[in-house]
Amino acid sequence: MAFTRRLLGHGVGLRAKHFAEHLAVEPPVDWVEAISENFMAPGGRPLAVLEKVRRDVPVVLHGVSLSIGSTDPLSERYLALLTDLTSRIEPAWISDHLCWGSHGGRYAHDLWPLPYTEEALRHVVRRILRVQEVLGRQLLLENVSSYVAFRASEMPEWEFLAEVARRADCGILLDVNNVYVSARNHGFDPYAYLAALPASRIGQIHLAGHSDKGRYLLDTHGEEVPAAVWELYAETVRRFGRISTLIEWDDHVPPLGRLVQESRRAAEVEAAALAALQQGALP
Repeated sequence: MAFTRRLLGHGVGLRAKHFAEHLAVEPPVDWVEAISENFMAPGGRPLAVLEKVRRDVPVVLHGVSLSIGSTDPLSERYLALLTDLTSRIEPAWISDHLCWGSHGGRYAHDLWPLPYTEEALRHVVRRILRVQEVLGRQLLLENVSSYVAFRASEMPEWEFLAEVARRADCGILLDVNNVYVSARNHGFDPYAYLAALPASRIGQIHLAGHSDKGRYLLDTHGEEVPAAVWELYAETVRRFGRISTLIEWDDHVPPLGRLVQESRRAAEVEAAALAALQQGALP
């Protein structure tokens, strides 16, 4: 099966701080991404807000707890809750992270990178295929930021990511900030990372901020998108074309107007990158 990219435009994350505004008016963006786990409880205000927003604009479900790379069994309860939420919201697509976050039945509430080995590749592909079978649709998997690497890795991250998408027949949620953060932390070229990805598999982009800790970059989602990430986003657009793009801001969440402003800047960067490409202004 080929992966079909849907173009939604530019969106923002649905955060509790903005619930009242979303209930009062239609969100001033093209689409909204909701953290799946925050809306799995049956009933209550969060789900009521999500249903109202869904009537206004397209919604994407983005999970943080699938733990697709773990050696623990997939949680049937989690998959049932996600299936119920999917039936209720009818999201444009569902995404989660290419990582592991649980072991021995305990969840760490973190997104740990995988060893990039053939064994891990086969393991995670089997699990993605199972999840896609349960949900009856293709998943998008997001590259995570990282600070350590496994000595056992047999291939670079970008090769692992591309091969997962090919073998599991799933899409890629490309987090441009995560590419930049990991590139700085591990010393690889973020532009070479982009060049190695299959354009046909990239279904969504995340943009976010990070903190410079001196010896390393920390993926915080607590600041505006920095200049270097905007530059990498422009290169992403030049290389892959127009792709649905979301501003992620999870810590020190600003007023909705500021978030929307950042989303509109993404639209401007995208338009400028495409215009330059059409004019042949790039080398």
